[in-house]
Amino acid sequence: MKFLRLFSFCLITFTSSWALAQDQAQRDLPRVALGAGMYRIDAQVALTPDQRQIGLMHRAEMPQHEGMLFVFEEPAQQCFWMKNTLLPLTAAFVADDGTIVNLVDMKPQTTDSHCSVKPVRFVLEMNQGWFAKRAIKAGFRLTGKPFEATR
Repeated sequence: MKFLRLFSFCLITFTSSWALAQDQAQRDLPRVALGAGMYRIDAQVALTPDQRQIGLMHRAEMPQHEGMLFVFEEPAQQCFWMKNTLLPLTAAFVADDGTIVNLVDMKPQTTDSHCSVKPVRFVLEMNQGWFAKRAIKAGFRLTGKPFEATR
């Protein structure tokens, strides 16, 4: 009986800690410098399934020169939603060579699905309006280490 109470306590503590961690913004991911013509982007890199699942959730603000680069193992149609995401964002679906395939503006706290128009391995999320203010559209090529392997 004593063991069962101890086990239950540990399980509840672990579950509560995990749930709390899921409600906090990720700010300590590795970073990579990307280029968009004359503009520099400081992007956090979400590599693991857990990092990609949390993404930019629970962030109340993000500097204009920052974003998040989601990296997937294989090219596929990537779809994103904005559950628990407080910021309006634009997702750039990016081919292996850095070419933007399509851009999608996403409303905060919605579960609408926003997808790439063809298979990609990279998705770059920036504050909504960042790409538009710089006249960056589909077909524009981003630069940086993640896109160098295919050149």
